[in-house]
Amino acid sequence: MGSRSIIQMECSACKERNYSTTKNKKKTQDKLNLSKFCPRCRKHELHKETK
Repeated sequence: MGSRSIIQMECSACKERNYSTTKNKKKTQDKLNLSKFCPRCRKHELHKETK
């Protein structure tokens, strides 16, 4: 299948899983932290990678 895997992104404020994306686990071994729009909080919040 390759080295890319699907990950979930969770809002750090309300803990809702809003986004899913893919990531290359061989090149990026750290967890992703991205600023994304959270529809529940209705503002941009930090989203962290979960399983």
